[in-house]
Amino acid sequence: MLSKRLEKELNAQITWEFYSKYVYLAMAAYCTEHHLDGFANFFRVQQQEEEFHALKQFDFLLDRGGRMELGAIAAPERDYTSLEKVFAVALEHEQGVTQRINRLLTLAHEENDHATVSFLQWFVDEQIEEEKTVDSYLRRLELNAGNGAGLLLLDAEAAKRVFLPPTPAA
Repeated sequence: MLSKRLEKELNAQITWEFYSKYVYLAMAAYCTEHHLDGFANFFRVQQQEEEFHALKQFDFLLDRGGRMELGAIAAPERDYTSLEKVFAVALEHEQGVTQRINRLLTLAHEENDHATVSFLQWFVDEQIEEEKTVDSYLRRLELNAGNGAGLLLLDAEAAKRVFLPPTPAA
């Protein structure tokens, strides 16, 4: 059984994961509007991952006897000045998600809730990959500043990204 405090914080995190989905949809729209279909695909895949994260947390909350409280989702930023800015905001957002997961994990440790600690470890590991991926694109975009051919190569790479839900551990 989850404590009321963990239940409240997990509910807030679920809402934040759905907000993250909106953030990445807005970024996908920006990319589409600027004829960067590969990067639009990248952010569409990213929003699928965020929905997966939200639903994984949703199921955990309910499996542990918690009560689901869906929160309001704010509209994300919509007006970006460049693709580099999109990725800089995405990296900042992922770093914020990491901080939120770390705070949840600290709370679970404080409450001696070993099941929640175990559950959240998956998200800690996931955030390492999330930040690395976004940071890699940002750095390569910065290196290619003003190089149209480089941008098109990165766009083509981003077009190949697909969402594959993680398989349960054996």
